[in-house]
Amino acid sequence: MNKEENPISSRLAVLTSHLRKSPQTAAMASEKEAALAASPSDDSPTIFDKIINKQIPANIVYEDEHVLAFRDISPQAPTHILVIPKLRNGLTGISKAEEKHFEILGRLLYTAKIVAKQEGLDDGFRLVINDGPSGCQSVYHLHIHLLGGRQMNWPPG
Repeated sequence: MNKEENPISSRLAVLTSHLRKSPQTAAMASEKEAALAASPSDDSPTIFDKIINKQIPANIVYEDEHVLAFRDISPQAPTHILVIPKLRNGLTGISKAEEKHFEILGRLLYTAKIVAKQEGLDDGFRLVINDGPSGCQSVYHLHIHLLGGRQMNWPPG
């Protein structure tokens, strides 16, 4: 019996490969699984809609009539804040942006800058927008991840 035919060797190889995964690799795999399970429906309320409507609590760090910013419940950096438009208006992802979204897109970026300053991220920060299943988007309501408080790597990972 060769190695491929031996079920014990095969199982050991699988277990070993799982042990070699870094926490970052495991987190990326979880994000990809969540993204593939998410539905990009334009109509269905998202968890962000429930946060906007105060049906689900969130640690809000900034709010105005157009934008809401709150701490991510699964932070990937010491500072990890999500910046979202309060009105989705078909803007489920950046690839769905239209000319009518021009103003809110600028407002989201400007808000990220305001929040970064408020959080003391004077040395820099990273903004990330995931788009679609291959981009690991798990909530189909456009959102910007504001990450900071540690040295960011490039390429990410």
